[in-house]
Amino acid sequence: MQNLKIIYEDNHIIVVEKIPNIPSQSDKTGDIDMLTLIKQYLKEKYNKPGNVYLGLVHRLDRPVGGVMVFAKTSKAASRLSNQVREKIFKKKYLAVVDGKIENEKR
Repeated sequence: MQNLKIIYEDNHIIVVEKIPNIPSQSDKTGDIDMLTLIKQYLKEKYNKPGNVYLGLVHRLDRPVGGVMVFAKTSKAASRLSNQVREKIFKKKYLAVVDGKIENEKR
């Protein structure tokens, strides 16, 4: 299992840093994804038998790195999803660029 950078965790949510080029959830490539990694982490950490519930609240594109919030309970998933729909859940983006950006004339 890859090392996860856990930023925050309580009984309801887990907040992790997604590194670039890992999908948020499984896709047709079959590459390991954040949802699967965190489920494995929770299963091992808490010695849980069977399946582990983990709700995907939002996604980040595969090439993007950043902070992701996952719900550890269905109640938390429902409440967080509602906050996303109602635009209470705020997302901020920061682009980091290496090199010089040339101005394009239109």
